[in-house]
Amino acid sequence: MERIAIIGGTGLTEIPGLEIVKREVMHTPYGEPSGVLTIGNLYGREVAFLARHGYSHRIPPHMINYRANIWALKDHGITHIVAFAVTGGIRADMRPPKIVIPHQIIDYTYGRQQTFFEKDLSEVRHIDFSEPYCPRLRQRICAAAEKAGVDSINEGVYAAMQGPRLETAAEIDRLERDGCDIVGMTGMPEAVLAKELDISYAAISVVANPAAGRGDEEITMEGIRANVARGMKDGAKILQALFSRRDAERG
Repeated sequence: MERIAIIGGTGLTEIPGLEIVKREVMHTPYGEPSGVLTIGNLYGREVAFLARHGYSHRIPPHMINYRANIWALKDHGITHIVAFAVTGGIRADMRPPKIVIPHQIIDYTYGRQQTFFEKDLSEVRHIDFSEPYCPRLRQRICAAAEKAGVDSINEGVYAAMQGPRLETAAEIDRLERDGCDIVGMTGMPEAVLAKELDISYAAISVVANPAAGRGDEEITMEGIRANVARGMKDGAKILQALFSRRDAERG
């Protein structure tokens, strides 16, 4: 049975339209997750919601307990994760508040707990991470965006940076040379940890600002929040279409 969780990023500590049924405190072998799991009904389907940075947005990207978050969702029976992420746009056509559904990741983070496969192993384990996002779930999200009339970009390479500072203009130039299209701070190790636990994982990126050196104005948190609020209106439309699509498929 398919069970979906939504992970919210910056500016998404609650989901519009979610009818909350209960909240569950989760404990994991890897410590405490970012917050309680919020369980509710969204467009007629049960979903779990977790705020990645905490419900008061107090946990910076490099301090998030990604292992605890993903383990808690798996322990709750989650099979699919739709993760929202706020990003900067590197490519010229990726400007706020554009929605991008990335298909690849390049990981530039360091010092984060990247795997569950560390201790008490019967043998060393490796996973195929050629496709960091579940292709089938991505296709469903892309189809939902089209159905909802959202002008999304359905491919992009996500650069996962350490944070919490934003990047220099020279760093963005480097990321562009590396083939990156958008830049964020939370895509890894979230994606690989989901893969290790056999959870289908895909992301919806809200472009909140032109990346450093790609815009004419200073990047401010006020501007980011305003663009996230605008972008999340399209994000909500995609979710509604995604769930109604499931209704149609089941029917």
